[in-house]
Amino acid sequence: MRYGQLVMGPAGSGKSTYCSTIVKHAAAEKKTIDVVNLDPAAEYFDYQPLADIRELIHLDDAMDDDDLKFGPNGGLVFCMEYLMENPDWLEEQLGDTDDDYILFDCPGQIELYTHMTVIRQLVELLQRWNFRVCGVFLVDSQFMVDGAKFLSGTMAALSVMVNLELPHINILSKMDLLSKSARNQLDRYLEPDPHALLGDVQTGSKWGEKYHKLTEAIGNLIDDYSLVRFYPLNIKDEENMADLLLMIDNMIQYGEEADVKTKDFEYEDDEDDDGGGQET
Repeated sequence: MRYGQLVMGPAGSGKSTYCSTIVKHAAAEKKTIDVVNLDPAAEYFDYQPLADIRELIHLDDAMDDDDLKFGPNGGLVFCMEYLMENPDWLEEQLGDTDDDYILFDCPGQIELYTHMTVIRQLVELLQRWNFRVCGVFLVDSQFMVDGAKFLSGTMAALSVMVNLELPHINILSKMDLLSKSARNQLDRYLEPDPHALLGDVQTGSKWGEKYHKLTEAIGNLIDDYSLVRFYPLNIKDEENMADLLLMIDNMIQYGEEADVKTKDFEYEDDEDDDGGGQET
């Protein structure tokens, strides 16, 4: 069995930083976790990738082609579809070592996860290659400090969960960059009350009053399904990193198939209580 995390989220949500931090944290624990870069538009990341999609196709290849004439978004989708049309390249890069643990650093185009099928195809491909995969969806905590943005981020996370049908965790990233007051404000979003958040959206807003019923329906949807919960990520807090990684490892059952360590114990022979007599 092999293990993997699909690291997803909007552009700028901290996906590559998350990957490099997890790799360093694992190395400190004497564990090996590799990263595969699946972003054909990536310019910089602080890790040495096991595989890099830019060696197969780069976003510039799609945008500069005279026949294709794609823009950034269309070119990125084309690159991911091209990857799915050439799975042998990825399979060769990944190898076939048991107990591999790999993070897949995905692009920052939200449409790839919410309703398109290309990431779903990638998941099915990895599962055929004996990977046990979970989804890790990052949202920048700096943009989740009011009710409207929180509901929007929650709906995006719910769309990803429904589309991919994977074990899934939602993370509020960049907690280390927030002020103390902003962190306190985010506490109410870690255990959200949709009805209280609806009040934030509707108060003093003509838009909120006009679309009251729509906003209420969204809040009820989140409340009824109770599927979305966010966990804070502070990359400067080793305990926080360890807790998150342990939670994810449990989701993908990492390490559960390892051999159980046993120890031999010496037992004293039972004493003969019958005195050793024999009939004659």
